[in-house]
Amino acid sequence: MDIQGAGLVAMAVLCGTASVLLAVAVIRLWDWRQPGQGRSSRPGHALDGQVQPMVFLFRGPQLVDATPPARGLLDRIGAPDDDWMRLMRWIGPRFPDAPDRLALLSRLGRVELVGQQGQGSATLRLVAEDLGDRLWRLTLTDPGAEHAGIVVDSMSLQAMEEELDLLRGALDQTPMLVWRLDAQDRVTWANAAYLRRAEARAEGALGWPLPRLLDAPKPGPGVSARRAALEDQGIVSWYDCHSHAMGDQVMMFALPADAAVRAERSLRDFVQTLTKTFADLPIGLAIFDQRRNLQLFNPALIDLTNLPTGFLTARPSLFDFLDQLREQRMVPEPKDYRSWRQHMANLESAAATGHHVETWSLPGGQTYRVTGRPHPDGAVAFLFENITTEMSLTRKFRAELLLGAHVLDGLDDALAVFAATGQLVLSNNAYRRLWGAAPATLADALTTWEGAAPHGPGFTALREALQAPDPAQHAGAMAGPQGQLLGWTVTALSGGRQMLRFRMASGQPMTSVQAISPPDELAALRMLPNAMGAD
Repeated sequence: MDIQGAGLVAMAVLCGTASVLLAVAVIRLWDWRQPGQGRSSRPGHALDGQVQPMVFLFRGPQLVDATPPARGLLDRIGAPDDDWMRLMRWIGPRFPDAPDRLALLSRLGRVELVGQQGQGSATLRLVAEDLGDRLWRLTLTDPGAEHAGIVVDSMSLQAMEEELDLLRGALDQTPMLVWRLDAQDRVTWANAAYLRRAEARAEGALGWPLPRLLDAPKPGPGVSARRAALEDQGIVSWYDCHSHAMGDQVMMFALPADAAVRAERSLRDFVQTLTKTFADLPIGLAIFDQRRNLQLFNPALIDLTNLPTGFLTARPSLFDFLDQLREQRMVPEPKDYRSWRQHMANLESAAATGHHVETWSLPGGQTYRVTGRPHPDGAVAFLFENITTEMSLTRKFRAELLLGAHVLDGLDDALAVFAATGQLVLSNNAYRRLWGAAPATLADALTTWEGAAPHGPGFTALREALQAPDPAQHAGAMAGPQGQLLGWTVTALSGGRQMLRFRMASGQPMTSVQAISPPDELAALRMLPNAMGAD
């Protein structure tokens, strides 16, 4: 009985174990056959022991077949349309020797390369095989992930892919050229704008590595930037190139600068035009910037100030410039240096705040007019003009006017000249002694004469002669302010002006001139000197 019981127990254990194993086998078989759940359909799942590699099958440049991860890689790479070039754009930066080694594939039959996914990332393996009939098979694997699954949150993966698409689209839509250089200055990546310019310049399809369009600056401790030109079919485009180091590689950015170049060229042409114009001016020009350093001068400044050309081209400060003028005795001689220094400081401040003009009488007998004009940006311009000849003419003219005034004042006849508008132009001392202060207008003079002398036909004739429209000469006689007999003559001058001359008759003053009749008045005129011009 004991033996039979033990056998029954062993049999029951065996039957239970077999049933459990059978159930597990059935469950695994059922799970294997469910769509989308088998091992063959989940090669990259985190619980599987290996990751499905990327396999490409090419016939020439055309893709014949590829695994799903391989097709996904090509879709992410994007343009150009050539499948082989799309793959080479991704392989080139990671396998620098790929172009040269793959060129030998037809002769070797198999090529195996090892590269890097990126800076500090895992190692990649590329196996290329020539299958004959122009068929090439390329296999990309990550040795570090062959026996380890990767668990990625689907939401995080979606967010990263959306951000990647946004960044890629932004770089492809930007008008500036963006590219990346490796340690050997080879272009390992470029945006769409760069590729379009490269394709426009290339005679055929683009190869790998991509051509370099611009010589960009090397990154340094400061801001690395330079301007470079790109010529395409006779059209020159300008770019401001910037570089930024990213590990052992360099990111390059080229911003379009055509508008800035045109503006700078226009400004340069304008400055050259002004320079040529200033060179022909007889007026010396000196322009000082905000820091009061000389920035622009013309040859006339050298001729007027006798300053050395080397001194001016060294961009001296304003006070150094004035000190040098003082040494050359080209400024007014001051009483002392302190007062002169204060005067120059006042000159600078006055010129910086508004229009300022000074006249410098130099020790050598010359006279300069110095004009200071402010500029909107804080600069100051000084103009030096030699007005020695002008001042000489002015002094000579003033001397002649003074001489003429002295001659008129020495005459015994009272003279007054009126303009066409009736304004008094001049009068002499004899007129002022006779009638008092000189009037401002002819109307004021008539009022003065009428109030100071007895009214008679002679005064009426004088008023009619002064107001007559014809420029003929008129003469007559009238009573003066003291009752004396005055002969008058009205003479027409150029410009509508009239000259009035009074002359006293010889003899004693008459006591009652108002009673003189016109015939007697004519007789009195005959008594006057012949210089009156009356018959």
